[in-house]
Amino acid sequence: MTENVFIEKEVVPNQDLIEEKLLSSSEYLETIRKYIIHSIGDTKEEWKHYGKKIGWLLKKFYKKRNLFFITICDGYFNITFVFGQKAFDAVQDSKISSELKIELAGARKYAEGRGLKIKVESANYLKDIEKLIVIKIEN
Repeated sequence: MTENVFIEKEVVPNQDLIEEKLLSSSEYLETIRKYIIHSIGDTKEEWKHYGKKIGWLLKKFYKKRNLFFITICDGYFNITFVFGQKAFDAVQDSKISSELKIELAGARKYAEGRGLKIKVESANYLKDIEKLIVIKIEN
């Protein structure tokens, strides 16, 4: 069963519903959004429904490039990055937590790259997420 609370196609996520589901974790999503605005500038967000098993995901784009996906869960959210080989190497050489590096290194490699899903229910990974966003843009 999926963690996503927005499974039904008829229930399109909006800011009020997101805040209701995330509770205090909504501040971490806003922190990420503010970081992007101040550090990168214009980006685009798009909600897309991926079917009954996956539900609604928020896709964040920089220009035409996919930065990450957000899945809204009960009291937290998941942020998922996909890194190609060049970005994967940059992550491994970066100063993000060794836990995330190990998880990414162990991820299955697909044509589009390796995925890294981070559960955000506290501020623990916010600095790592900021670094990953920069790596994603630069690589």
